[in-house]
Amino acid sequence: MALELRQVSKKVGAETHIFETSLKLEPGGFNILLGATNAGKSTLIKMMAGLEKPTSGEVWMDGENVTGVSPQKRNISLVHQFFMNYPHMTVFENIASPLRVAGVAKSEIAGRVEEAANILQLGPMLKRMPEELSGGQQQRCALARAIVKESKAVFLDEPLANLDYKLREELRDQLPDLFAGRGAIVVYATSEPGEALLLGGHTGLMHQGRVVQFGATKDVYRNPCLKTASAVFSDPPINTTQVIKSGTDIRLNDQVSWAATGSATELADGEYSMSVRPHFVTPMAMPGADVAIEGVVEITELSGSESVAHFRVDDEIWLAVSAGVHPYDIGQHHVFHLDPRECFYFDASGKLAAKGAL
Repeated sequence: MALELRQVSKKVGAETHIFETSLKLEPGGFNILLGATNAGKSTLIKMMAGLEKPTSGEVWMDGENVTGVSPQKRNISLVHQFFMNYPHMTVFENIASPLRVAGVAKSEIAGRVEEAANILQLGPMLKRMPEELSGGQQQRCALARAIVKESKAVFLDEPLANLDYKLREELRDQLPDLFAGRGAIVVYATSEPGEALLLGGHTGLMHQGRVVQFGATKDVYRNPCLKTASAVFSDPPINTTQVIKSGTDIRLNDQVSWAATGSATELADGEYSMSVRPHFVTPMAMPGADVAIEGVVEITELSGSESVAHFRVDDEIWLAVSAGVHPYDIGQHHVFHLDPRECFYFDASGKLAAKGAL
């Protein structure tokens, strides 16, 4: 079982929504589409599910070309970020609806609905109407409908986006277990890099209608092949600046330089774009984080147990993220510390040229 996109594209008039894309998605883990709003995630999912026909290319499922096949004939499930339940049906009837459409025997429907409802903690609510449920319970109902159908492919289009923080965390933890061992291809769209890391599996990074990188999630995070990929897979935004490699050193400006590390030692002399995630720019010197960079603090934020500082170096704004609460004085100079082992170096075309770590 596999879901394969073969050179699919999508155009609306003169505008290209999805550039030519080829992907092969397998069961056994989440297949994540990660990108900002309007990157093309929903359009790609709609083409996979049969809700939209590609302008060119083919969609194959389980060894068959399903490009022109309707969603109803593909045995797929789709869960949106909005609570898509039938308001005139009870929770039981909502969950059972795809089974009835498929002609499953009544004697089997009750057992399958109860099993799915119990997995999603909806057992006591089967007689309620959707309007009597909380937002989280309504989304659980939609997920139960996707599970009970035993589809070949399940598409989750930012299913947690409209839930509050606590519910998002709770359902996010449960999702991998909900679909484990079911043999379905699971495609999950999100705009949150942290969510992709938590779900694991494989991730496709999307930017302006293109899949710029696809692979095992942790590998894609650790080894972005393009500057664009490093930016997509970073929250808060990754720090990016120009540096010069000269001999054994990397120079940021006249005051800041460091010894090249990792594969950066092999870089030819010249100018490169360097990126480093904010979590590796700290307010205190730490083992490895020993490159001092002084900047003027412009904005500070406290987010849970983290402190965020926006500081200016020359004409550029940098971000530093660190655990705990750190006092910063707005408008004052502050020394931050960069870990050169966590730097990525990109050539003029935007391709990864070297990393600070081997």
